[in-house]
Amino acid sequence: LAQSLLALFASSLAISLVFAIIPLCHNVVLLAVVMAVAGLAMGCIDTISNMQLVKIYQKDSAIFLQALHFFVGFGALLSPLIADPFLSDTNCILANGTANASSNLPHIRKSLLPHHPGNLSHFDLPMKGMVVTRVSYAFWIMALINLPVPIAVFFLLYKERMVPCFNGSSHPLLSADELALETRPGDKDELSTPAQRPHTAAGHEDLFSCCQSKNFRGASYTYFAVHITGALVLFMTDGIVGEYSGFVYSYAVEEPLSVVHKVAGYLPSLFWGFITLGRLISIPVSYRMKPATMVFINVVGVLITFLLLLIFSSSVVFLFVGTASLGLFLSSTFPSMLAYTEDILQYKGCATTVLVTGAGIGEMVLQLLVGSIIHDRGSYSFLVCGMIFGCLAFTFYALLVFFHRMYPKPSPELDEASPDKAVPEDTGQYQR
Repeated sequence: LAQSLLALFASSLAISLVFAIIPLCHNVVLLAVVMAVAGLAMGCIDTISNMQLVKIYQKDSAIFLQALHFFVGFGALLSPLIADPFLSDTNCILANGTANASSNLPHIRKSLLPHHPGNLSHFDLPMKGMVVTRVSYAFWIMALINLPVPIAVFFLLYKERMVPCFNGSSHPLLSADELALETRPGDKDELSTPAQRPHTAAGHEDLFSCCQSKNFRGASYTYFAVHITGALVLFMTDGIVGEYSGFVYSYAVEEPLSVVHKVAGYLPSLFWGFITLGRLISIPVSYRMKPATMVFINVVGVLITFLLLLIFSSSVVFLFVGTASLGLFLSSTFPSMLAYTEDILQYKGCATTVLVTGAGIGEMVLQLLVGSIIHDRGSYSFLVCGMIFGCLAFTFYALLVFFHRMYPKPSPELDEASPDKAVPEDTGQYQR
């Protein structure tokens, strides 16, 4: 836990520093390095936060994962609204002769939209002159908004006596048995026995313990199949999130829909808004419904939505309805899939890293793939690609259910006696 909190502290602090530095980057190579650091930090936060929630809350983790990803969607929805007042509707650099004139090119705001702006060769773009954009303030405001996060993580480290130079005077916020696993009273007595403490200390103080080769010895092929199929489901569904939010604007403004640019600009916001709403709804729903059932509803809903979008491809109204529906069905796929896969694999936390990595790769690769196909085949291929990805997601989910049924369940006798069982049960305990 100490390693995870230290990594979260370093990563969240790095994000604030990166956002403060971005407006000062006047070289594209330096900007690329800074953005790479930001991506690395965000990847660490994504993986560690999901993994620790699974380890701490285990069978109750579905609710907390839904809450976590609600705030992910809420941040994605809120941050553009914070930046919008500081984005220029005119060219960011005005030549001396036109400093007092208004330009027709909405430079920065249009460049933020994930679409090709078309032929801009007829615009006169001055490269020298008075800088009129205030976009730097948006980055600095976001850096300040994020700053309380590393401060809060450091405070938790301090209160839990995990900071080496400040571990003498503070009182812990929670006792060792108070954080989680409250619904299983037998764990407290079991985990306090001296025989099990060495296993706990050896197995879970290392953040990368799940990557050790000893954990794979004697594992059945279904163990690896569950990891792979789970990652492939998220590869497809998170890839759909990335490619749909990235190219729905381009699809809407092209023929046959030819939606007005300003109206089409609401589609990505509508999509993320319903993702956030769906994650909020999923918090109480996950308390009543099994993660496997939720994933099934999500994948089937995505498939049906894309089918209807293809059938009514000439309807602007249904494009908005379908966008909202797609956001709703995709919203809880990631946390539900995470909870379902970890439930199969006895909450050892290794699947979380594999699934988060698969989702991130899918979001990157499918955007690149769909962008290339749209460029070559036209805008209609955008929906065809979505339909294909939805079918693949459903296929991989069916394979996951198949491997789940074949996956060996531990016997109750071995469950009590095995030292490995003591490891995941104690993951919610603070180590001091």
